[in-house]
Amino acid sequence: MNTIDVQELTKEYGARRAVDRLTFQVRPGRVTGFLGPNGAGKSSTMRLVLGLDRPTSGTATIAGRAYARLDDPLRQVGALLDAQAAHGSRTARNHLLALAASNRIPVRRVDEVLEEAGVAEVSGKRIKTFSLGMRQRLGIAAALLGDPKVVMLDEPSNGLDPEGIVWIRELLKRLAREGRTVLVSSHLMNETASFADHLVVLGRGRLLADTSVQEFLGARSSPRARVRTTESRRLCDALTRRGYTPVRCEDGYWAVDGVKAGEVGVIAAREGIVVLELSDEQATLEQAYLDLTADATEFASVAPAHSAFPTTTGREV
Repeated sequence: MNTIDVQELTKEYGARRAVDRLTFQVRPGRVTGFLGPNGAGKSSTMRLVLGLDRPTSGTATIAGRAYARLDDPLRQVGALLDAQAAHGSRTARNHLLALAASNRIPVRRVDEVLEEAGVAEVSGKRIKTFSLGMRQRLGIAAALLGDPKVVMLDEPSNGLDPEGIVWIRELLKRLAREGRTVLVSSHLMNETASFADHLVVLGRGRLLADTSVQEFLGARSSPRARVRTTESRRLCDALTRRGYTPVRCEDGYWAVDGVKAGEVGVIAAREGIVVLELSDEQATLEQAYLDLTADATEFASVAPAHSAFPTTTGREV
């Protein structure tokens, strides 16, 4: 099985411990989002998995073997850590041709991945003329060149336009459906929520969470229903009698904490109250992530004393 297996992994740079006894697995058939604040140890961990750094202690293996011991590694593991790493004086096609030749990959794969990544039309141009988004696409093309079973990408959406973001999202999902092992580091929470099935979250080099996205969200949000009705007073009275405290939102909805939408619907139906819209509200990935990592953030800004965008009016009925 093409599993990334990290066991008691530790990396120290002088007096600083960047990775602290880290243990987790990245399994095939799903996209694993790799999250954490700046300085959490994500990039260091990925470098250790790829053999670019040596661990102080512990192990990081792919399919049970260290990266350096893999046969034809580009055929087994595709990675993008730094889109700026490609030699700027080479053309995009020559860059991939050199990788293909050194890894015994057929030349036809070069043209296939250039086309898939959307850079075929500029493959004859020097990389130093590329925008950040184009370099990202080329880096992803290089990661896919050997048709690997394991794909590791660090901030793959960085610099991409909206079409490119949709493309990388669908690409990651497809790779997982094909049974590949996919690990993606990102700071874009909303984007991660759109493609990730599983999350590994770090803070100060330590493991904070290793769970599915739904379990991660469910553990960090209590039930809350949103409802819109033409009979606000009657609905609020009915909910208040049952111990709930509806709060009016600025968008015209009522928010009811501690209850699911189905129960609000039953209460409304019993009272003969017309409900226009009703839904459960769950914490976003961004909210849940910030809640988890609040004490593990090395670099944090200070929030202003007031919010410019309050979610409720504060009026309770």
